[in-house]
Order: sequence, then structure tokens, then C-alpha cells
Amino acid sequence: MTSKFDHTVYSLRRARLASQLGSQGVAIIPTAPEQQRNRDSNFLYRHDSYFYYLTGFTEPNATLIIFADGRTVLFCQPKDLEREIWDGYRLGPESAVQVLGLTNAYSNVLIDTEMPKFLENIPTLWYPFSTHKGLSEQIDNWLAVVQSKVRSGVSAPHRLNDVCSLIDEMRIIKDSHEIELMKIAGRISANAHIRAMQFCSTNIRNKNQIFEYHLDAELLYEFRRCGSEFPAYSSIVASGSNACVLHYRADKASINDGELVLIDAGCEYSSYAGDITRTFPANGKFSRSQRALYEVVLESQYAAVSSTRSGALFTDPHNAALRVLCKGLLDLGILKADKCGSIDDVIANKDYFPFYMHRTSHWLGMDVHDCGAYSEPNSLAQNGAPTPRVLRTGMVLTIEPGLYIRPSADVPVEYHNMGIRIEDDALVGDSACELLTRDVPVDPTEIENLMN
Repeated sequence: MTSKFDHTVYSLRRARLASQLGSQGVAIIPTAPEQQRNRDSNFLYRHDSYFYYLTGFTEPNATLIIFADGRTVLFCQPKDLEREIWDGYRLGPESAVQVLGLTNAYSNVLIDTEMPKFLENIPTLWYPFSTHKGLSEQIDNWLAVVQSKVRSGVSAPHRLNDVCSLIDEMRIIKDSHEIELMKIAGRISANAHIRAMQFCSTNIRNKNQIFEYHLDAELLYEFRRCGSEFPAYSSIVASGSNACVLHYRADKASINDGELVLIDAGCEYSSYAGDITRTFPANGKFSRSQRALYEVVLESQYAAVSSTRSGALFTDPHNAALRVLCKGLLDLGILKADKCGSIDDVIANKDYFPFYMHRTSHWLGMDVHDCGAYSEPNSLAQNGAPTPRVLRTGMVLTIEPGLYIRPSADVPVEYHNMGIRIEDDALVGDSACELLTRDVPVDPTEIENLMN
């Protein structure tokens, strides 16, 4: 991080959070700790999303404090030439104030000394609940120091609130800075899918033996080549029957001529995630039955996309996709109308569930399953259940219907062991949504042309 870093967007977020803390409230937001992998080696570090959202700061061992009056304080690693030789550059508290746009900064070695002072005579303390192991105990220790002074007229916070509840509502609506980063993440992720698809069909046509991990390697190469820091999550590369395992990981199974391949993968770019799933024929040509099942899933995604706009409910895309999927299951004979009845009967009785067992959407942002409630805050329907979230312009969600057909005596054999999912990232707009990930096609003919 250098002086060229523009802290404006993060400063505005901190000010917005400060305005919600109540009279004299204080918020404490730590970043993620480093995690040991083995002996003297750590896992590749990734900062805490809440902390980064408010600072843009990526170093470990840091804690942010925000006061209701707008003051901000950071505890961070001190400058240390010897450690910087081993571990890399540290910003240090002296530079952090100007670079990050803070009121003050301290070395993190002083946190146990200074933090109790910031909590004196503060009525409300906000911090993230159940997200940082040991944080509650650390806060208890700081509060114990404050409470030890009560006989001298010092008061300790008497209300403890979850700061995530406030930041979640901020993060669920993406600003222009976030949307631009998510569009880049979507483009890089789409290019990686194209690379993997073309690599697969080329090698199958040339009769080269390839495995799932080969496609995973192509994804990773394209992510890093285009400037992504990490995969946004562990990539799923599933060939043949493996695609019927929802959270299957890229492994050592061979990819065979005539099979379908399902890839669920996205990159992280500047801390924002892309999330794409594509299903394609390994050899670049859908069989009749593969195409028939694929087109059911694709039609269901089109229906869900058409239902995604500001003012719609979060559940509307799922319900739209579900009707199409149930109709397709009946039309293809995977479900029998004489046993299951109409589409409405299939939905009411959940006869579809063995073939479609997940929801159609989740929030997307800094985390691939991003924060934010799926029901309207402080709202209940007449039956007492939470009211589904109303979509608003600037929200981003995935749209990912699928069908997973495991072998069964009741299912036509030509569909056995097929797993198909199609997933794109949708930015909610006033009257429609914008798909951020359609640089990689979904139309089966376009997929075949791309792969051949």
C-alpha cells in the first residue's frame, strides 16, 4: 500500500457506520488472523471482509475502532525492519493516518493498554459476534479493566451489539466502486471458463487423457494471468456422475469422451468474487438427451433472470425457475404425471427435490456467499414467518438453477448420472437485472461453436 491509495470510499463508509452507532457508541472491527498451515508455514493470508470494507487495508494483526462522532483509530503492526525483510513491507501506524484517512493509529502491541481507555464512559459497544475466535474473551478483559475503575466514577459499556447487523445492511447494496470490481471479477472468471472448455474439447478430440485437475489448472492460470489474487472459493470441476455431488471438488477423476463436465468456479479480484457455473460436453457436442436436459435448466435460468428486478422478492427468481424445472421433469418423463400430477402438485409435494435440492440464488460480493439477510428486516408475514427480502437496485445475487439425475429405476436411463447447473451473477436494476458473467455463453449451440 502506497500514498497513491485513495481512501475516500472507505472513509465515507466509516462515516456512514459511525452515524448509526448511537450516542457515544463505539465499534471495534478486527481483521482476520493469520492461520498456520504447518510448522513455520502459514496459509495464504486473506483479510476479514468487514474490516477491509471499512479500511481497504490488507495487512494482518490490525483492529479498527470507530466512534459515533466520526473519529477513527487503527491498531496495526509497527514498522520493523527485521520482520519486513522476512515478511514484507508494513505500513506502520505513522503512515496509516494519512494513507488510510484515519484520526489516529497505534502499534498493535499497545492495544491492551490503550483499548480500555477508549471504552471508558461509553454506553454502547459494537463488535462482530461469533466471527473471530477469542475476540469476546479479549473484549471481556478490556471491559474488566474499565469496570475496575467504577468507584472512581468511570462507567463501562452496558450494551453490547453486533456490528455486523449494521455493516450487512451497508454491504448488501453495492456502490459504483464495488460494481466495477465485480464486473472485472466476472470477466476474468468468464475467460477462465472459456479457457477450460476449449482445453477440454481440444484434448478429447486429440484423444489425450485428461483429468479434472487439468481443467482446474487452466482456471487458476487464467485467474492469476489476469490479476486475480485468489480463487473466490474452491473450484468445482466435476466430470460425469461427479456433477451430481453439489460441493464436489476438482479431483483426480478422468474426463471421458461423451460425458458432461460441470465447472463451478470464480476468481476474487480486489477482494470481490465472481461465481460462474457452466456445464458442457467434454467433446464439444451435446448428445440428444444431454441437450434436452440442459435446455430445461437453461429455460429455468431465463425465467429466473426475467424475474430479477428492483421491487421483486428474493424468492421470485427461485419460484420462477422451479416451475420450469418441474415442467421439464414431467415432459422428459423423469417425473411421471400419472403419479405426481400437475406442476403445482409436484411443487406442493416437493417431488422435484431428489433432482433439485438447493435454492436458486445467494448474495454475492466480497464473500461468495455474501452477508445480508434474506428476509426483510423487522418484518413478518401474516403467518408469522419472515417476509422475503425485497430486491433493490444495487444488490447482486447469483442465479443458478440445476438438475441432478442419479440412477434410479423410475428415471429413463439416458439421463442417469447427469448433473447440470448454469450460474450467472446478476446486478439488480430498476426494471431488470444485468448479468455480469455472460462473456462465457450459455446457449448450447454457442457452447458447441466455442468448443469447436
